[in-house]
Amino acid sequence: MECAGRGRGSRCIGSATRRCSRCGAVAYCSVSHQVSHWSDHKEECGRFELQMNRVDALNDFPFTFTPEATVGIVKKQESRCSFLSMRGLHRVGIWTCECTCGDSLDSFDYSRLSYCWNLSSSLCPCRGPVSRMSKCLTSWKDYYQWRCIPLHSPVALLLHWYFKPLMVYHATQLAATGNLIAEITNKLCIHYLGPKKELLQLAVFGELHALFPSVQVHIELVGPAIPESRDGESIDLCSYARCIETDCMCKSSNGNMCWDVCSERTSAVTLKLHKGLYHERYRDIVKDSIPHIVIAPNAGIAAYSSWLPTIELIKELNVPAVFSDYCEEASHLASCCISAITGRPMTIPIQLNPFRQPMAVEDSALFLPCYANCFLFGI
Repeated sequence: MECAGRGRGSRCIGSATRRCSRCGAVAYCSVSHQVSHWSDHKEECGRFELQMNRVDALNDFPFTFTPEATVGIVKKQESRCSFLSMRGLHRVGIWTCECTCGDSLDSFDYSRLSYCWNLSSSLCPCRGPVSRMSKCLTSWKDYYQWRCIPLHSPVALLLHWYFKPLMVYHATQLAATGNLIAEITNKLCIHYLGPKKELLQLAVFGELHALFPSVQVHIELVGPAIPESRDGESIDLCSYARCIETDCMCKSSNGNMCWDVCSERTSAVTLKLHKGLYHERYRDIVKDSIPHIVIAPNAGIAAYSSWLPTIELIKELNVPAVFSDYCEEASHLASCCISAITGRPMTIPIQLNPFRQPMAVEDSALFLPCYANCFLFGI
């Protein structure tokens, strides 16, 4: 945590240990920096205070590992590395980028991609569900019960992620509830903006088979993090990500995970990768793929000016768009930016995402509680 008043005249004299007594969300190295920063902080202080008061709700998960993954991470009693190491998942397969010491996307050898959960069949959704979904899923507990997964399984760390299956499902439900999208019958086309770590975890999208049964789901993934070598790549997900057991039926001919690049096979879940910004690539993409919904995970809209032309494009398209961000403040700033561009309020107001990642973000810039895909909002 760095001093919130850094760069205000005098140099910082030490660690930022003096927290704002009202909101507790920011810290300073000295009284003088706190005083000089007040003119900027006073407008946000009350908002931060309200957000800090909701920390218990943000930390509320049904998992047995919740204390170590939330408060333990924030208090530095645990780390992502230690959490994954205790479960034999540190820097393993699709879990590689779930901690900061993993390979960067720029240096990753995509030929080493894994399609395996690296978990036993009892701990992961490597096969189809035992029964069809009887109601809309509204929580992690609902999902785990439906998929017969015990609450000590860590698969939620990936299933939430970057609007992966549960986030695609929930965003679509939000849009449908607000009558922003027509009822999904046999095909759903999603334009998914800004993929990063997902590029190493694409097999997890196979869970969309269970979440959207009998629906052809096609996802166009668009973003600057996609390597040049993968631009235009098409992927056909024929089934679910595998478990680690060699004799599980997910390895059989009926349950085998197929990962076909540029395949001619028709599948319930298909992906296509596009390098670049959405407003730059849209004209090419839309020739074959008109979106039902646009989804942008952990978007950081207020932090990147490149979002301006993309938001303007989404406004012209007149299709629902659902965004997420790490904390309530980032979502507030993003909503203000979007409303300023579109000239209208958010159609989907800021709300806590029930399928946020159940592990706190390490070393966030503020003391505000942060989780990947923590809050949702949309137009």
